Amino acid sequence: MNAAPRRLRRQMLLPLATGLAALALWEITVRWFAIAPYILPAPSLVLRTLWDNFDSLALAWLFTIKVTFGALALAVTGGVLLAGLCALSRTVELALFPFAIVLQVTPIVAIAPLILIYIDSTTAALLLCAWIVAFFPILSNTVIGLRASDPNLRELFALYGASPWQRLRWLLVPSALPYFVAGLKISGGLALIGAVVAEYTAGAAGRETGLASRILEAGFRTEIPTMYAALTLVALTGVAIFAGFSLLSRLLLRRWPAGGGRRDEGQE
Repeated sequence: MNAAPRRLRRQMLLPLATGLAALALWEITVRWFAIAPYILPAPSLVLRTLWDNFDSLALAWLFTIKVTFGALALAVTGGVLLAGLCALSRTVELALFPFAIVLQVTPIVAIAPLILIYIDSTTAALLLCAWIVAFFPILSNTVIGLRASDPNLRELFALYGASPWQRLRWLLVPSALPYFVAGLKISGGLALIGAVVAEYTAGAAGRETGLASRILEAGFRTEIPTMYAALTLVALTGVAIFAGFSLLSRLLLRRWPAGGGRRDEGQE
């Protein structure tokens, strides 16, 4: 009866303990070898810098979060809609899926400068860049899930003369849910990466900018502890996104038929 809570505690405590041990080793190494802060700041200095500069970093952090989740929302909306059309029509899939593949395989650093040239608003350009990175995993995983329904159930729906929309609503969408959630966890991190990389490419500066701009500014001024503080916020954001979607996956799939929830727990 208590196996599940014990397993959950172990899954939470073991990574936390490993992370704290790594930070302690980092701190001891910096102090033992007297490494200069402009080469490698100690974790304690990074935390103190984060605390001292949190007011300015928080504004940039909120901007990065806004771009990340805005791009993710667009990726989910567009990816799910296009995946549904691809599942209903093979013609649509053959016509549009190759364009999605081209967007996926093209490095964002190669097309971000063009996007920034053609779009006047830097925020809109960053949003588009992050969307491009996050879009394909949602589309691809959802299409796979929509095509992974039980063949016997598909034949049963055909036998009863179900319409394409009825098949989509009552058969394909439920079967695609585990795949969609898996794609969501991937796209969440990719949206953050796309937002940060696009801002690096833009070299944006000013008030309405994100953490990447703060990292660039700190690098130009050789303020290495500030760079690490901003990087810490980026890393914590990525971890929080993944943890949030992992929790969502557990809630949605814990009673999934055919052991879907158990497979997901094993993978995590």
